[in-house]
Amino acid sequence: MIEPDLKYCPKCNDEYRAEIGKCAVCAIDLITGRQKIEMEEALRKKLASRTTELSPDDDLVALRRGPLPEMRHLAALLNGENIGTLLAGDEKTCGQSCCPTAYDLLVKREDGMEALHIIEEEHRRTTGLEGYDNPNVDSVFNPEAGEACCPACGHSFPTTETACPDCGLSFG
Repeated sequence: MIEPDLKYCPKCNDEYRAEIGKCAVCAIDLITGRQKIEMEEALRKKLASRTTELSPDDDLVALRRGPLPEMRHLAALLNGENIGTLLAGDEKTCGQSCCPTAYDLLVKREDGMEALHIIEEEHRRTTGLEGYDNPNVDSVFNPEAGEACCPACGHSFPTTETACPDCGLSFG
């Protein structure tokens, strides 16, 4: 239960006395209990406005490609946040279209950025990278631009290349 007169860290959710100003763990400014209540209410409204239903008219984008168990895990994570997902198998394996080894995780374009942030948080949580700052996470590969910034490692490279020469992240 959130106490309106106490303070909270917006990142780690630790609770503090009212006279404390910064989180001891995250070193960021605390918010009041009232602000936290307002933020949680806004999040509830946002979740309620989303639907996990997908229609044939939806503009879908692929977020990740990987083995079925991993893609199912990410789909369940996003569905829990009311983001609809679709898993599409890759039919390039045995030549008979019966046993795909790679699956694409698809979401509505309008949910794409939010879904990426959720997946990133899950990755940070499960790999111990919570303390690692990635300032380039919102970078977008635009093939029409002259130069791109890799969202994974921050390396700048010409858009004539479809993969980051530093970390290998593919944009093709």
